Amino acid sequence: MEFEAVIGLEIHVELNCATKLFCDCPNRPGDEPNLNTCPTCLWYPGAVPRLSRDALEKASLLCLGLGAELQPVSAFDQKVYYYPDLPKGFQLSQAHCPLSRGGGIDIMDETGKPKRLRIHHIHMEEDVARLVHEMEGRLPISLVDFNRAGAPLVEIVTEPDFRSPHDAMEFLKALRTQVRYVGSSECSMENGTMRVDANISIRPRGTDQMNTKVEVKNMNSIRHVGDAIAFEIGRQSAAVKAGEAVVLHTRLWDPDKKATFMMRAKFEGPCVPDPKVPVIELTAEYIEAMRSRLPEMPAARAERFIAQHGLTGEEAVFLSSDPEVAVYFEALIAEGVAPRTAMHWLTTQLIPAIRERGQKPGDTPVTPARFAGLLKMMSKDEINANAAREVMAHLFESDESPEAIVAARGFAQVSDSAELDSLIDKVLEDQPDAVAKVRAGQNKALGFLMGQVMQASGGKANPKIVRELLAKKLGTN
Repeated sequence: MEFEAVIGLEIHVELNCATKLFCDCPNRPGDEPNLNTCPTCLWYPGAVPRLSRDALEKASLLCLGLGAELQPVSAFDQKVYYYPDLPKGFQLSQAHCPLSRGGGIDIMDETGKPKRLRIHHIHMEEDVARLVHEMEGRLPISLVDFNRAGAPLVEIVTEPDFRSPHDAMEFLKALRTQVRYVGSSECSMENGTMRVDANISIRPRGTDQMNTKVEVKNMNSIRHVGDAIAFEIGRQSAAVKAGEAVVLHTRLWDPDKKATFMMRAKFEGPCVPDPKVPVIELTAEYIEAMRSRLPEMPAARAERFIAQHGLTGEEAVFLSSDPEVAVYFEALIAEGVAPRTAMHWLTTQLIPAIRERGQKPGDTPVTPARFAGLLKMMSKDEINANAAREVMAHLFESDESPEAIVAARGFAQVSDSAELDSLIDKVLEDQPDAVAKVRAGQNKALGFLMGQVMQASGGKANPKIVRELLAKKLGTN
């Protein structure tokens, strides 16, 4: 019997608010343990939660950016369970009346066809505290850091539309891009601002039945999500073929062993409306005001890049996948750089150099104006591509203009035919075998001679003129 997977995701995204969801404590989970706490997030008797407007607005923008419909009325519930990381014995979460419903993301499936992956709903909730397990010593202990307790989250719950690890990974990549665009979160799985749980079940291919699912947690990269889903599909398929029942429970992903392991039985506690947090009522005016704050989203920007700047679909999607890269690209064009030159040098040279240095396009010392100055010098044949790469490296280390760097370090391109003539004659004299090969029709030898001339010029020769002069002297033009 052939099986297919039925997969749904639950994605927790930490909002980049200055304060927690229901109090004014700083939203900085990484500070010294238990530094950012108060009677509300520790839930002392008499504490009254106050919903953060900033969190509501950032959550609203996130929902709209994913194509969801904000609900006129939403409310918080007490999601009850008992665990040391939950100071009040329940979590405030919108279980019954979420902030939004619907929405979805379009991806390309494994065959290259478009596929819509739907979102069921998006709700707000508070984060729990962090447990720190000290396993060394005679008596292992667990400590609780409440800095994270009460941090503002949204949970994105999808429909079970996913059928493969590929679907899940492409969805997460697109979701991360769109949330970053609206500015609600950094969505970094490595830093814990995006966390993913996957619910996986299998069924006979061709049927529409829904079978018992298994939830996999503790995945801190998109690759791990794909690997965990692939492993779980194989594990469940083998179990069913062996006559074993799939039981509802939670598992953990071990990236070192590349396997999932049982964590605990799945527990659903009671969930009741919370009397202390007022119902959220969103007016039509508020919803339209939030919608007007949405930036141009990645798909729309990619289409515009194709239409306005003549890029290919792949190029446009790459440039628009990061809002800072897209802004930088258009800033280069505004400075007078040709779109294709801007695209090529940005994607193949500058972005890798920025990432290598741990920077971002928005905070690098190589500003669009400085980089545009360098590219315009190259387009005017004042420097060649090799020199441009050298100058770019100096732009990271100095606040000098590219023109000053070229002048001070002798990077100017040599285009004088008389000067290049003597260099070429010397190379031809020193390389008679290569000359004979060129005249015998072996074009690779011409490239070798080009390289020798460039080397003799210290990389400063104008390649276009060198090629023309070589062709003329060797009679290959």
